[in-house]
Amino acid sequence: MKRLIECVPNFSEGRDQHIIDKIAASIMSVDGVKLLDVDPGKATNRTVMTMVGEPERVIEAAFQAIKTASELIDMCKHTGEHPRMGATDVCPLVPISNVTMEECVGYAHQLGERVGKELGISGYFYESAAKNPQRKNLADIRAGEYEGLAKKIVDPHWKPDFGPATFNSKCGATVIGARNFLIAYNINLNTTSTRRANAIAFDVREQGRVKTDANGKNILDSNGEPIRIPGTLKSVKAIGWFIEEYGVAQISMNLTDVTVTTVHQAFDEVCSKALARGIRVTGSELVGLIPLQSLLDAGKYFLQKQQRSIGVPESELIKIAVKSLGLDELKPFDPQKKIIEYLIRDEADKKLVSMSVEKFADETSSESPAPGGGSVAALCGAMGASLATMVANLSSHKRGWDEKWEFYSNWAEKGQQLKNKLIHLVDEDTAAFNRIMAAFQLPNNSDQEKKSRKQAVQEATKYATEIPFLVMQTIFESLEIIETMAKDGMKSSISDIGVGALCAQAGVGGAFLNVKINAAGLEDKSFATDMLAKGQKIADATQKQVENILTIVNQKIGV
Repeated sequence: MKRLIECVPNFSEGRDQHIIDKIAASIMSVDGVKLLDVDPGKATNRTVMTMVGEPERVIEAAFQAIKTASELIDMCKHTGEHPRMGATDVCPLVPISNVTMEECVGYAHQLGERVGKELGISGYFYESAAKNPQRKNLADIRAGEYEGLAKKIVDPHWKPDFGPATFNSKCGATVIGARNFLIAYNINLNTTSTRRANAIAFDVREQGRVKTDANGKNILDSNGEPIRIPGTLKSVKAIGWFIEEYGVAQISMNLTDVTVTTVHQAFDEVCSKALARGIRVTGSELVGLIPLQSLLDAGKYFLQKQQRSIGVPESELIKIAVKSLGLDELKPFDPQKKIIEYLIRDEADKKLVSMSVEKFADETSSESPAPGGGSVAALCGAMGASLATMVANLSSHKRGWDEKWEFYSNWAEKGQQLKNKLIHLVDEDTAAFNRIMAAFQLPNNSDQEKKSRKQAVQEATKYATEIPFLVMQTIFESLEIIETMAKDGMKSSISDIGVGALCAQAGVGGAFLNVKINAAGLEDKSFATDMLAKGQKIADATQKQVENILTIVNQKIGV
């Protein structure tokens, strides 16, 4: 896998499209960086951009964006609802794959030093990149905002981490950091009151509110510090504001650790606290991108509240999450443009399964050697698992079986997992075949080239033996679901279960043929013998279990 980091710079401009486009263009001018999202807000007068790429390339793109923003944005003229202190207000780096947080910290420091020296912009490091523990929290750094920066920057306690200790009235200051993935999330209210929205924000955010006495004065501890009443949600920052663009107040939240507080937990908690104050949540808004798992978890959560099966396709879980959270209330929500995994995935990895049924059949019937029997075997297995999952889902929703919905939901969820694995193996089998072909095309002239080519062919053939064996294992695992649905599923769907069992049988048999033909070309006879023995065991067990399932099916049909 590539080394990837994400960078999410926030610029103090959300109204002038010309400026926004210029900043975006500076990012896109750097090869190897993909600009995933540009999310401007008129009321906040702020644009959040999300880019991803290899670390060195992302650092260059971030620098160019900060440079462009410093040239085009004049903080002397800036107004907006969102707290801010600079033209590029904040620029966090987030590890995505094969990059540690410590490495991200190093890249953040590298970027900050360059911004200070080459652009003359002052700033601070925050979160994991903070050099001073008191500067870890972004809100603490940004206190006083741009308007208070001239006085703050000359205070020895707030000497910048990079750049000159002098006030730059045009650019302000920039905060650069390294952090875990953060979800910027706004919840819409049926009120225009910023005060009421703030009250709800204080109810839920981890920092809570300052404790006051009957006269409204702050209550202090023995050290003279205000005593705080913590909110109900951990790892959540929140404020309330009025968005003129939408004509409603919102709770603006940063979910800093979704393993602690999820999107759906934050939504439901705000719903509860708002209702207690006579206010209703009408929907929500995602600023920037969201991890796929967050929406899948939300979809499952809301289905479970309805006592509905969670073993439905990924696309259905996302649809349920979007509707339940009201993510499409203010503007259309396109999962393909808002889910980070969808934006960075390599479409070449899903060449076959992205085809229509007709195109897949056409491709299989062409003179091309791939896709072949291995991919088709995996597809047969996926269809068998899909039919069993369908019956589980139908059974979970059957009138009169309400008390058994969770039983069927659990089986359906397992079926979806196995189906997804087999769908992946459809393309993986073809990829394994292509690896063998690529190995045979290696140079074969010198003794060293012949040795290297032979080794590459053997390694590719071994992999091409392992993939259909994995197909066999996965399909065999699905037979447990098929048999359970044959016994306990809806009787009206019993023929579907029979077809599912036959698909599984064909898939295991077809995959075993591919194990055999590839194992025959292996010089590692011990490995080949072991694979064939294990494959035969699965094939025999599959035959026996399918016969049992078909006996049940035919008995229930009545023939």
